[in-house]
Amino acid sequence: MANSQQRQSPHSLCEHPTAEFLRSIDIHELLPQQEPFVMVDTLTALTPTATETETCVRPDNIFVDDGQWTATGLMENIAQTCAARIGYVNKYILEKNIQIGVIGAIRDFCVAALPTVGTTVTTRMEVVEEVMGMILAHAEISAQGIRIAHCDIKIAIKNS
Repeated sequence: MANSQQRQSPHSLCEHPTAEFLRSIDIHELLPQQEPFVMVDTLTALTPTATETETCVRPDNIFVDDGQWTATGLMENIAQTCAARIGYVNKYILEKNIQIGVIGAIRDFCVAALPTVGTTVTTRMEVVEEVMGMILAHAEISAQGIRIAHCDIKIAIKNS
């Protein structure tokens, strides 16, 4: 699909990607994970320090149990929101292949509520620090504007 956003330089896409452009990206192009292990649907926002995704909890999701998305599903959604950011930077800024990130640490993971099937959740990660292939971020998941989970996460990016 050729539109004016796709003809911009990769650098301008990083600085000012529109929501329309971000939503048009097939999330599978940004993630190393494959179905049925994809836990994010759409990249919705990206700034130099933050990334946001949306995901609808579907009944066939491997982390749905008794009609609710489990804490494991929430954690994987946070990790994949971080991966979507890494994938975007690799593909559109650095113009190279997607790199694999490995969870190095999770701190203060708190789940206030588990979303039910059919709920759309918004996940936002904010980079706290990025140095030498490590990203420290704070992440939050909300449903209908209410925070349902949060944590600090450290991701190590594997060298190609």
